[in-house]
Formats: sequence, structure tokens, C-alpha cells
Amino acid sequence: MDNQTQVSEFILLGLSQQPLQQQVLFGLSCSLYLVGCLGNLLTILAIVSDPYLHGPMYFFLSNLSLLDICFTSTTIPKMLLNHLCGNTTISSAACLVQMYFFLAFGGADSILLSAMAYDRYLAVCCPLHYMTIMSVLRCALLVAVPWVLANLFSMVHTILMTHLSFCSNRIPHFFCDINTLIKLSCSDTQVNEILVLVLGGLVVLVPFACIVASYTPIAVAVWKVPSTRGKWKAFSTCGSHLCVVFLFYGTVAGVYFNPTSTHTTQTDMAASIIYTMVTPMLNPFIYSLRSRELKRALRKVLSKNHFAKSV
Repeated sequence: MDNQTQVSEFILLGLSQQPLQQQVLFGLSCSLYLVGCLGNLLTILAIVSDPYLHGPMYFFLSNLSLLDICFTSTTIPKMLLNHLCGNTTISSAACLVQMYFFLAFGGADSILLSAMAYDRYLAVCCPLHYMTIMSVLRCALLVAVPWVLANLFSMVHTILMTHLSFCSNRIPHFFCDINTLIKLSCSDTQVNEILVLVLGGLVVLVPFACIVASYTPIAVAVWKVPSTRGKWKAFSTCGSHLCVVFLFYGTVAGVYFNPTSTHTTQTDMAASIIYTMVTPMLNPFIYSLRSRELKRALRKVLSKNHFAKSV
């Protein structure tokens, strides 16, 4: 057992052991990562550069884009580098650091989505009081709270993980996932498993419930819109938001809140790809680039850059 506690490095087995599948998945992962980062960076740039977009909604969008970049960057670059270099090892310290930031950014992302839903609820259902309620201080708090809570919860998981011993150093995943590490442990992991459910519930299930509670009165208000065209446009926007929300929370819940006996490596890996690569890539297109004002600001930024290059 003493030898097992001194694991100095882990081996990340990656998305697949088949060479052909590895090449396909590498190309897919690289494309999703680059498109997602580019979309989120452009969103941030457009919002920061346009004074007309310095309202609460776009403040939340810019923070969501920043979180998505950080969230994907904790895992994908390492995976791509491992494939290119043929080196699949990661030190135990680096593994814990990766797990910490993955949980912190992912948790903050989840809580921020509920804050954004609350913001949309106020804008649609309480338009006369919207700017009074969404003051600068309240907006700052709604962004700061997700960062603080997510980092605190992640710190608890990481500290507890340092006390575990491991039977194997081979991780059947492309990153240091908390559930996978718990399964590799020889120690008593009951406390770890309980906290995954309890803290995970606070970070995932509670925000999801808040989002549903926020969008329900929005849907009722939209249904009362007399214009068929306006009603369809509003439902289209809300529907696209909710599709991404269900995709993100559904896959996360499937991985972390289902009984471990129902889990397989393939299903967990597929779900992980969706919430680590697909939804962060979709967010700038669903939340941001559907906005007419943001597209106008983005065109202005791109036209300035084009003009600067020509000069």
C-alpha cells in the first residue's frame, strides 16, 4: 500500500486507443477548441470595444465567454499536446492542478448561467424596474459569487484528493476527472463521493432549477405577445438558449449524478466531450452572435482591423 500512495505521475489514456480514431478525434477536438476560443474572444472584444454594449446582459456574456475559454483551456491543450508529442503522462501535482481549475471554471460557468437566466427574467418580466434592480453592484456580485463559490468547492475536492492513495496510475480519460481519480483510489472514498453529490448538487442542480424557474415566466410572457412574428422570434431565442442549457446540464448530470454501476468509459467520455468542447463552442453563437447589437459591434471591430491592416 505504501508504494501505491507514492504515485508521482499519471498516464492519461486519452479519447481512444485506436490510431485511426485518435487522428479523427484529434482533428475534431482541435477544431472545436479553436472555433470556441475564437468565437468567445471575438465576443469579448466586441463587448469591450463598444460602449453601447456595457449593459448588464453583455457584462454577463463577456464573463461567460471568458469562463468558457478558461474551462476548455484546462484540458484540451494538454490533450492535444499529448497526442502531438506522444507523451501521455502528467505529474500528480499537475493532475491535481488541472482537476482544481476544471472544477472551478466549470462550476463558475454553471452558476453564472443561472445568473444570466435571472437577468433575462428581470428584463422580460420586470422591464420598468430592470435597470434599478440590476445595478453595477448587483451585477458585480452576480459575477463574483460564481467565481468564489466554485473555487471554494473545488478547493475542498482537491484537498480531499491529496489524502487518497491510488491502486493504479492509468487514467481512462483525456483529463484528470474527479470521478475517475476516485475510482482509481485504494482508500476509503465515501466522503469524496458524498461531497461530489452534495457540492455538485449546489453547483449543478440548484443553478439548473433556477434557470428553469427563470425561463418559465419568460415563456408565459412571450406566449402573451400578440405578434406572431415577435412570439416566434422570442421562442426561437429562448429555445436555443434552453437547448444548450439542457445539453450542458444533462451531460454533466449523466456523468456525476448517475449511479457508478451504470457508467461505462465510452458513455462518460462522450458526455465529457459534449460539456467540455461542444457547449463552450456553441455558447458564443447561441448567446452572443444571435444579438443584432453584438453582430453590429463585431462587424465594426473586424472592419477596423481590416482597415488597419490595409494601412
